[in-house]
Amino acid sequence: MTGDTTRRGVLLAGTGGAFGLYSMAAGAGEVPAPRRSRRLPRLPGVRPRNILVVLTDDHRYDAMGFMKAQDFGDTPTLDRLAREGTHFRNAFVTTALCSPSRASIFTGLYAHQHKVVDNNHPIPPGLVFYPEYLQAAGYDTAFIGKWHMGDEGDAPQPGFDHWVSFKGQGSYLPSADGLNVDGRRVPQKGYITDELTDYALDWIGKRPAGKPWMMHLAHKAVHSEFIPAERHKGRYDKETFRYPASMAANAPGRPMWVENQRNSWHGVGYPYHGTLDIGDYYKRYMETLLAVDEGLARIMDLLEQRGELDDTLILYLGDNGFMFGEHGLIDKRTAYEESMRIPMLARCPELFPAGSVVEQVVANIDIAPTLLAAAGLRAPEDMAGSNALPLVRNPKAPWRSELLYEYYWERNFPQTPTVHALREDRYKYMHFHGIWDIDELYDLAEDPHETNNLVASPGHEDLAARMSGKLFALLEQSHGMAIPLSADAGQRNELRDLKGPSQAGFPPRFYRSGKPA
Repeated sequence: MTGDTTRRGVLLAGTGGAFGLYSMAAGAGEVPAPRRSRRLPRLPGVRPRNILVVLTDDHRYDAMGFMKAQDFGDTPTLDRLAREGTHFRNAFVTTALCSPSRASIFTGLYAHQHKVVDNNHPIPPGLVFYPEYLQAAGYDTAFIGKWHMGDEGDAPQPGFDHWVSFKGQGSYLPSADGLNVDGRRVPQKGYITDELTDYALDWIGKRPAGKPWMMHLAHKAVHSEFIPAERHKGRYDKETFRYPASMAANAPGRPMWVENQRNSWHGVGYPYHGTLDIGDYYKRYMETLLAVDEGLARIMDLLEQRGELDDTLILYLGDNGFMFGEHGLIDKRTAYEESMRIPMLARCPELFPAGSVVEQVVANIDIAPTLLAAAGLRAPEDMAGSNALPLVRNPKAPWRSELLYEYYWERNFPQTPTVHALREDRYKYMHFHGIWDIDELYDLAEDPHETNNLVASPGHEDLAARMSGKLFALLEQSHGMAIPLSADAGQRNELRDLKGPSQAGFPPRFYRSGKPA
């Protein structure tokens, strides 16, 4: 199976202009654009190696045993990756939402470039995924798991010789929809994490010796609602969860929209329009992650049996983070650290020294160029991301000084506005579009939990102006000065609880006297 390449012409990224509401039906009559070549120049002296990418859903950066965010939560295999490879300690996504983040992983582009700006926008014609370049270079390729990009179902996509997926979010337990295996409907037989691992083991076990392969294993876990494997249910029932200090209401300097979101679908005062205990919720989350960790251990055991473990680049990462009460919120979407920061671990002894740590800010847009480099290929120049391999050996290697973050307002989740943010090594600036409120500015060295909004205190005007200027310069340079308009889609999760937290008042700075009237 080579995939349908006829509906993808040249790469559309970087063309600027307004976002169009593209539909496959509307585009069917258009003359196809010239096909972009999938053959890339080879890097001298670099031999192709096997590549295994394991992507989890909503896995926050500190939810790993060795990070010790809580006093419980076992991840022995992820701990092993960190011990035997490299931990990218400051890894981020450029949009904390499933579809945009996944599209950025596969293309090396920001959401405003690849146009998959939310979970409803379709994949535009001409978008090229990095596995297509690997295919052209002689790799066997496989995709197994959650695709969920552009609301396009579970049909096989270009770049993959083997395909196993499911519709939308899929189901932890067997469902009537089942799986799509190379275009054929197949029943889902068991717990989804274990079943995807089984498919991965089967495909890897059939690889011929001497031919490089690449697999993208995208787990449904740990997306809500969290359902652990039967063998893991209740593992952490007796453990104690430490609630985040920033969960408290009425924090000084907190924007009005954040405080108001407490009483909403994504707030601790009315979560999912019901009630839940954040501590219990986190326990189920970590129990659900256990099967992912066990599955990766099984795959590493098979690679060792085949004599391929040390010659395989294993990259583990999440598609975005998840908040468990921080700032009074749950879920993701925002530019807070717990939302946009992810786990990222890599193992391959020749490339990643055991126990090494990369401190620089790396992101999902860097995945495609980094993996192409590991395969001995020079990434296309129009990718927004960069090859992060030099950082592993040389902390002073040239690298970006800031990262752009973007999230575009969704009508079905109206609590979070359009967000643009600039994340430097020390400071973070957040700009909100379309609301009457204040922005946010944090000194991450002094305030890693983002509780002291410097915008709300005098004396930081020059810093805010500098970062705002840089933010908009980056958007201008990358053709991101347009807000996408989406047709209404999905259920509107817009309710508030009459008995829940009351509405927040305007920040003091909006009053002439400096104090509320």
